[in-house]
Amino acid sequence: MRNDSDTNHRVISRPSPLKPRLGPINSPAGVIGLGLMGTSIVACLLAAGHPVVAITRSVSKHRNTRRHVLALLRELVREGLLKREPSQLIERLAISENYSDLSDREIVVESIIESIEAKYKVLRKIEEAVSPQALIGSNTSAIPVTELQKRALHPERILGLHWAEPAHVTRFMEIICGKHTQPVFADRALALARGWGKEPSLLRRDIRGFITNRIMYAMLREAFYLVESGYASIADVDRSLRNDLGYWITFAGPFRFMDLTGIPAYEAVMQDLFPELCNDTKVPSLMGRVVQSGARGVSNAKGFYSYTPAQARRWEKRFLKFTYEIRALAQKYPEEEGRN
Repeated sequence: MRNDSDTNHRVISRPSPLKPRLGPINSPAGVIGLGLMGTSIVACLLAAGHPVVAITRSVSKHRNTRRHVLALLRELVREGLLKREPSQLIERLAISENYSDLSDREIVVESIIESIEAKYKVLRKIEEAVSPQALIGSNTSAIPVTELQKRALHPERILGLHWAEPAHVTRFMEIICGKHTQPVFADRALALARGWGKEPSLLRRDIRGFITNRIMYAMLREAFYLVESGYASIADVDRSLRNDLGYWITFAGPFRFMDLTGIPAYEAVMQDLFPELCNDTKVPSLMGRVVQSGARGVSNAKGFYSYTPAQARRWEKRFLKFTYEIRALAQKYPEEEGRN
């Protein structure tokens, strides 16, 4: 696999031989994969008005999926984010094992495991089923899109669509262009994302980890360093970030925050602090020990913190409630002025 320097390309600017179907924003859609993320993506697309075909390896294993998606749609109604009747929207969902059922889809979202070989196989199946004009988005957290385009029949219409969980609630989306992505398809993806209630960011050049993951993992590396080196406890690191970064990050990103709080001071701190920051390239030993213990977080009530099963369930519910509330807060302060 190429390193990041190999994938730092500009989007090709020559005219594309293909044009995406520019039908209505609620054109027929497909989703591949019905895991946690795939299911909430289905709910997001249905809520936006798309008829959806969801492809899975075994329909029999997803007999409760329609009921779960319906519950997500009703949740959106309760939170005031959906005005349409969920029982009518769920009728627009079909679950199938046959890729041929994607033949009339104008947008297909692949949301399977984070394995490049598995994604190669699924993307080829999608391309064999849909028209050359259909837009294909891969839900990936770190795989360079240029790598995913390597074996494609029509690489110019393949993009990265990086969602955040829960996909039917959050306004986050990163749209990533690979080396061969044509601007007309990126523009179409941006229009679709806005129709899904997202505030999409566009990466014009492909880089591993994209925007948020590169920045978040740099933060996580430093957080582990402070804990493992004995400077602070896990709880103290969490507390400081929650009460500083956590209070302003919904209102403003880092560049806007520097504008708001005085730019010169940040240069001075950078000169002193950057040489002191952790730049280890290995996975922290604490992370290795926690993973080896079998911890998966609140999903099995075992993580960096101790949970009873009841506490784990309560944290899951609190997180979902907070997600809705923080979305509502963010929408009170939209990004409208001073764009760059």
